[in-house]
Parts: sequence; C-alpha cells; structure tokens
Amino acid sequence: MTEVLLNTEQAAEILQLTAGTLTVWRCTRRYPLRYVKVGGKVRYRASDLEAFLNSRTMPGVPEQDSPRGRARR
Repeated sequence: MTEVLLNTEQAAEILQLTAGTLTVWRCTRRYPLRYVKVGGKVRYRASDLEAFLNSRTMPGVPEQDSPRGRARR
C-alpha cells in the first residue's frame, strides 16, 4: 500500500494529455479514470493509469486482413 500518488500534472504527462483535460474528465465523468481525493487534492495511482490505458487498448488488425498483407501476396 505504499504506491506513489501522482498529482494531476504528473498523471497528464504520463497520459500525454493536459492537466485541464484530466480536470474536465473528472468533472464530467467522461471516462472511468479512477482518482483519489486527499483533502482538497486530487491524486492518481500509477496502477489506475495503467489499468485505464489497458482498458482503452484496441486489438490490432491481423496482417492477412490488412491491405498491406494482401498486397504482398
């Protein structure tokens, strides 16, 4: 339970977003990105950021179904 908590700016940097985008997402609940409230401060766990990214990862197109795959045959 000693996971480091990241502030909004640090989390935004990891996600390659702006801190403002994370603030909007939090306020509108646009995405299910978990965060921790400590007093009036918002913090993010690195594991929650990783879980969020994993949940947003889309499968790739198999090579045989891609236009490049067909062009090679």
